[in-house]
Formats: sequence, C-alpha cells, structure tokens
Amino acid sequence: MKITALKTYMVPPRWLFLKIETDEGIFGWGEPVVEGRAATVAAMVEELSDYLIGKDPFLIEDHWNVMYRAGFYRGGAIHMSAIAGIDQALWDLKGRAFNVPVWQLLGGKCRDRIRVYSWIGGDRPADTARAAKEVVDRGFTAVKMNGTEELQFIDSHRKVDEAIARVAAIREAVGPYVGIGVDFHGRVHKPMAKVLARELQPFDLMFIEEPVLSENFEALPEIAAQTSIPIALGERLFSRWDFKRILEQGCVDIIQPDPSHSGGITETRKIAAMAEAYDVAVALHCPLGPIALAANLQLDAISYNAFIQEQSLGIHYNKSNDLLDYIVDPSVFSYVDGHVAIPDGPGLGIEINEEYVKAKAAEGHRWRNPVWRHADGSVAEW
Repeated sequence: MKITALKTYMVPPRWLFLKIETDEGIFGWGEPVVEGRAATVAAMVEELSDYLIGKDPFLIEDHWNVMYRAGFYRGGAIHMSAIAGIDQALWDLKGRAFNVPVWQLLGGKCRDRIRVYSWIGGDRPADTARAAKEVVDRGFTAVKMNGTEELQFIDSHRKVDEAIARVAAIREAVGPYVGIGVDFHGRVHKPMAKVLARELQPFDLMFIEEPVLSENFEALPEIAAQTSIPIALGERLFSRWDFKRILEQGCVDIIQPDPSHSGGITETRKIAAMAEAYDVAVALHCPLGPIALAANLQLDAISYNAFIQEQSLGIHYNKSNDLLDYIVDPSVFSYVDGHVAIPDGPGLGIEINEEYVKAKAAEGHRWRNPVWRHADGSVAEW
C-alpha cells in the first residue's frame, strides 16, 4: 500500500481537516490546525507531502521522525501541528486497514470512558453562574471558564474582585463537588497571578490553567507557593522536549498537550508517559473539531494518567458549525453522566461526512482571534 494524496479542507468555524488517500482505497482523517493560522498549516502539510507521497502509510514512527528531524529546522506551532494532523490520519488509516480502533494498536484501552468538561462564559467571562448551572443540569460534572479579562502587569484589584465574585457565584450555583477549572489563558503576568492564585484558594477548584505563559514557567514556583490548587499548563507546548523542562521543575500538576498541536498521537503518547513518571495528570486540550476529539479519546484510552477531556460542543467559537455537524453518527460523542465513551470503531472511531466537508470547505473561513488592548492603548494578551 502506498500513499497517493494528502488533501486539506478548511472548514468553518475555524478548523482544517486532512484526508490521506492510498492506492488501495483505504484512507485516514486528521485535524492539523493552529487556530487563526489554518492556511499556514495547510501549506506546511503540502510541503511535507513531498516526502510522504509514494510511501508505506503503516511506517508511522519512521514518518514522524523524518517529518520532525529531516528538515533541520524543527518544532513550533506550525510544524508540529502539521505533523500532528498527518500523524492522526496515518493512525486512522492503519486502524481502518486492520479494522480495529487505534487504541487497540497501542496496547489496548485502560478505561471505557472519560470525564468531560464544558466551557462556559466566552472570551470575556459573563453570566457564568447561570451557564454553569445549565450545563450541570445537562449532566456535566465539570466546567471551565476564562478567569479574567485582560490584565496589566500590575492592575486594579477591582478586576481581581470581579474574577473572585464570578467564581464564588459559580460555586454557589453548582454546589461543592462540581469541578471548576479557571483558565488564566496566559493573560496574567506573575505579580497578578500570585494574587489571583491566593484569592481563589477557598473555592476548591479543579485547577487553574496557564497562570502565566509557558515561556514564563520560571514564575511557577512563586505562584505555586500561594495555593494548593492544582496548576495546569501545556496547550502552547509542542513536543516532549518542550514539556521536559516543565516536568523537571515540578510545579505543574496537570499537563494539557493538544494532539492537534503536539505532534499527534505518536508524540502526545510519549508526553503523557513522561508526565506519568513525574506523577503528573493529563487533561488533553481540545477546543477543536470531531477528528481532533476522536484522536484525543484514543489517547485517553491508553494513558493511565488522563483524568478529564476538553471538548468543544457549544463552545463560543462554534457559531457557524459545531462539533457534531461533520460526522455521520453524532451518537459516537454522546455524553452520559458527565463522561464520554471511548469509541470502538476502526481507526479514530468516527465517520466523516465527506460531502458535507467538501461543501463547507467551498465556503472556507478566515478566522482570527481578536486583538485586545489595555486602557492605555498597549496590546493585551488574548
């Protein structure tokens, strides 16, 4: 069997799908995308296809190493996301060829289902208590919200008080045992992150996420000293080498690699295994489409330290199309008692509605994240 084509489809709301085809008619789907840079990733996929066309699709480990190592310059969001989607598609293809789920090819699953959480509140958190109560009433046992709007290096305690009030209202609305994740989204710098970490301590949070940007990880010991809340980080890290220094430091309790950014199933599995050796949990990042979620669930199936899964159903980015629109059987992602079952179908376990994908790709998208500014006119972290 030989690879004959790599075809990308830019589909709304902000996703990029990839189909790898072979001379025997067997195919696989992946989701290589950097949100806001989809066209750039598509170009990277096209460049990598020069090597892959004509190759045996089953040699996934070797293909991964060639795509990563043979170009001399390596790593970063674009390169690793392109590799990620190709890798997902190759695993999907191989599972389809052998008529088994990917998790079966990787040693078998260690769980039948995994807990999921729902996003609430949008980019600028608003009406979060009502939204939290609604999703809990629908059966979710955990929610995540953006904790703050933009913050200067040193900012008003009014913004701190507003953030604390929102979390307090959510806790009161959903009770003491619903998981609450508060995402700082890299919007917060070390001085204010220390304040927020301390003030959030009484609310028994599931975690605080990205209290500072990953490139400022040296600040984590000071932040961790302010709280016993688990600290999560990693959606903007792309390889085991990026995660190595974070795990060695010992201040992160939960890592959040994104298998559409962190080198796909092949690389993210290795990252999760590294984390397990440090007694660190995994909560895979996935505010993306159905192929990405299916790939995440294959990893959740085999990663002992995975404890919860992000998913994008109803997320504030999905205004034109949502998670289930592109798949033939939406029930594969049915949520029961705050969990989703690990798919048992071949490959990634989902069937893509290819005609619908092609129709929406004709529309395409040019999604960009907003540009925020502080009151003084300087650009703010989004």
